Amino acid sequence: MTNCRERGVTVPSDLSTPQDRVRPVDVDRSSPVPLYFQVATRLQELIEKGEIGVGARIENEVDLAERLGVSRPTTRRAIQYLVERGMLVRKRGVGTQVVHPKVRRPVELSSLYDDLIAGDRAPRTEVLHLEVMPATDTVASALEIAPGTLVTWIERLRYAGAEPLALMHNAIPLDVLPLTRDDLAAHGLYELLRRNGLTPRIATQVIGARSASAAEAKTLDEKRGASLLTMTRTAWDAGGRALEYGSHVYRASRYSFEINLSAG
Repeated sequence: MTNCRERGVTVPSDLSTPQDRVRPVDVDRSSPVPLYFQVATRLQELIEKGEIGVGARIENEVDLAERLGVSRPTTRRAIQYLVERGMLVRKRGVGTQVVHPKVRRPVELSSLYDDLIAGDRAPRTEVLHLEVMPATDTVASALEIAPGTLVTWIERLRYAGAEPLALMHNAIPLDVLPLTRDDLAAHGLYELLRRNGLTPRIATQVIGARSASAAEAKTLDEKRGASLLTMTRTAWDAGGRALEYGSHVYRASRYSFEINLSAG
């Protein structure tokens, strides 16, 4: 009886140094999961774990297809899938290279800072603006306070390693938490809330997308009109007290939201 599970093969073979070589990739022909997606998913995992480093070259489609025992169209589709997700880039005269792995964030009540720490992505924060100001109608409605009520308004640029990842705007009711630039540069907002005995327990969140303005593109090191993911969120504690309102934009080329679904 023939075993439908393919033997492992190492991908890629032409990386620059021996330590860049990665564990075998298996494809399972008995699985209902398409072969291209199996190949793409495994390569994505290796890139996100750093086992295939930024700048590493993926061998050409013909050789890769032969080593995997799949067709060239299957291999081409797997590579194109990762190109579209911003994890690989095709360069004329160079081939297909790994670019910075995208941050995948689960859609749950956590902060970007916490998620980057958990993913060993070395978060860094630049505080662009911090002031006490009257709440706008949008902020007041979200926080369920009267328009004009004083709030602490924060604008931050969040990095993952050396790359800018997100432009973040938050409003905090003045009586919730005193904040300083040093605190916000060194810690995540939710960490600061927890340190003061304030734990977000429930939130409303809206995720969307739009094109970057010229100013946003410059700040995030993107081209003008590049795709951005957007998120607005209001979080409350267990007693129903509004703790923060956030309106953030993320580089779609470096960031995605991940939703886990199950049948009820």
